[in-house]
Amino acid sequence: MKNQYVAILGLLFSGSALAANPVITDVFTADPAPMVHGDTVYVYVGHDEAKPDEGYTMHEWLVYSSTDMVNWKSYPSPLKPTDFSWSSGEAWAGHVIEKEGKFYWYTTSEHKTIHGKAIGVAVSDSPTGPFKDARGSALITNDMTKATDISWDDIDPAAYIDEDGQAWLFWGNQKAYYAKLKPNMIELDGAIHVIPDAQVKDFTEAPWVHKRGDTYYLTYATGFPERTAYSTATDIQGPWTYQGVIAEGAANSNTIHQGIVDFKGETYFFYHNGMMQHPNTGGSFRRSTTIDYLYYNEDGSIKPIIQTSAGVKPVK
Repeated sequence: MKNQYVAILGLLFSGSALAANPVITDVFTADPAPMVHGDTVYVYVGHDEAKPDEGYTMHEWLVYSSTDMVNWKSYPSPLKPTDFSWSSGEAWAGHVIEKEGKFYWYTTSEHKTIHGKAIGVAVSDSPTGPFKDARGSALITNDMTKATDISWDDIDPAAYIDEDGQAWLFWGNQKAYYAKLKPNMIELDGAIHVIPDAQVKDFTEAPWVHKRGDTYYLTYATGFPERTAYSTATDIQGPWTYQGVIAEGAANSNTIHQGIVDFKGETYFFYHNGMMQHPNTGGSFRRSTTIDYLYYNEDGSIKPIIQTSAGVKPVK
């Protein structure tokens, strides 16, 4: 239910309550994009609304928040594809990032007049919205990217602001694209670049950038059904070095779509699976947000992700 804390099933493990996976159970949610702001984690998701015999049916984006990683508060939908005058629908994966007190939501939906998927950007003064179209036009359209002939390569945007204040946008399907953003966060600053295939081996979609120490990590979905792989670099523009697969396929789902954040001393791996059994059976088009821990080896490499039904411990 909206405007209420989502009821999360509790488990006991070594005397501590855990958040049972999936962590969000009021509706089906997909493509989780977490963001830490202050003492709160926000996760931005698409709302899977498909009936059991339907394909992707997504008419709105949703947001949830938590201060302990176990109890998640829901809000009214802060953004829909129909809020973009140029969009004909589909609330596919997006990402929210904060800059100078404003929150920018990079989204994926179908374009009305330019064939194919497009990336838009909405803005709000609050992490929970409401958000409004920041441009009046799409930021990226299918006619701007020529590395592949498919019409759905402009999907899954993920933004990153580097330590020097420069903002970047990564996105793609089959090809991994990236570009600089202007300081206003709603325009590209220069050319669109393609990461060489050898640097992001078997790239499918869902790029996500985070940094630890001097190392940039580019995680992404690989293959189909999808797993999660990653590459590393010492510069955000690469070159990237492929490091391997860290997460096997999500249970009962062809996609996995990860997001990674640090919060209160732990690193969390957000993804979705098809394991929610109520109110109806989950699956590849009826996915649910799930969280497990991410750990590093001493050399900085990422340990394989252990996907659990128990979930993570609450934090204060």
